Formats: sequence, structure tokens, C-alpha cells
Amino acid sequence: DAIHQIMSDKSFGAAGDTCVIESFMTGPEASCLALCDGKTAVLMPAAQDHKRALDGDEGLNTGGMGAYSPAPCVTPDLQKEIEDMCIKTVEKMAERGTPYVGVLYAGLMLTPNGPSVLEFNCRFGDPETQVLLPLLENDLYEVFIACCDGTLSSIDVRFKENTAAATVVCAAKGYPETYPKGMQITGLNQVSSME
Repeated sequence: DAIHQIMSDKSFGAAGDTCVIESFMTGPEASCLALCDGKTAVLMPAAQDHKRALDGDEGLNTGGMGAYSPAPCVTPDLQKEIEDMCIKTVEKMAERGTPYVGVLYAGLMLTPNGPSVLEFNCRFGDPETQVLLPLLENDLYEVFIACCDGTLSSIDVRFKENTAAATVVCAAKGYPETYPKGMQITGLNQVSSME
């Protein structure tokens, strides 16, 4: 049904003209973002987002309906292994003459055989960023300057310990398909009095 909807019904337009069959992987997904200065990388705490539009892991897949960090499925040993993967990626990019400076977003599947990269993006991820930045103890500006100057290894990038962050996305009825745009959000003044 999904292939027919995408390729025949053109639900994604020309983007659905090609079908790629990949390996089947099992395990939880985690979003791991690394700050990069063209030479090295510093991994932020792992995050997990929830893709389904409805409660109880129901509904269509979305860009993310909420997130939390740190992700308990990423143990300290796994965090170190993922950071090493990101460092190696940045080093290899520099070796080939394409140094990467910025945020490297690694979407990972934590398989029984170890972490497997599903995708790399060159950006902060949303909603993951909403739970990662509040955990950062450093001044974000100073971290960005170190990335731009190639001096990231000279600063101690720190994240709050024994602290977690979570976010929930409020979306219009019908999202992610056809839904009204520009709706006003009301009732925020009542949130502080809710239990």
C-alpha cells in the first residue's frame, strides 16, 4: 500500500519516483548531535523524539511530536562509541579536503550489532534541539566561536548532569496531512495553574 501510494498516487510528487530497498534493522532510534570545528567533534547527550502524530505511538509518521534527553537507551559506553564515530567522520572529511564546521546530526538505529547510522544531517534537529540546549552549561556563543575558530578541543563543553529535558509539540488537527495553517494558540495564560 505504501509503495503504491508513494509511487503511483504520487503522494510525495517526483520525490517518490525512486524506491530504494535497504537492510531491515531493529532496535530503538536515537538522535545524536555533535558540535564540530573541522578537526574534531563533541557529542551532546543523546535524545529521542516521537514520530507518530497520535498518542500511544499511533497515527502517521511526522517530523517529531516531542523529544526528551538524555535518552536512556544510550549508555555511557554507547555514548563514547557514538562520539568516536562522529570524530572519525569529521577527521575523514578534513582528510579529503572538505572540513565540516557546525552541528553534525546523526540519526542512529541502536541495533543488536551496535549503532548504525540511518542519516547524517548538517543542522540542529527539531524537536531534539529544544531538549538539548537547555542542558548545555556553556555559553552557546562561546562554543560556536570555538567551532568557527577550530579550537573546540581547547574548551570543556559541559552538559548538566542528573537533569533531563522534554518537549511536546502542539499541532493542528489533521497534521501531518492536510491541516489548517495560521491558527491561534489560546489558553497559555492558564498553563501555570494546571496540575
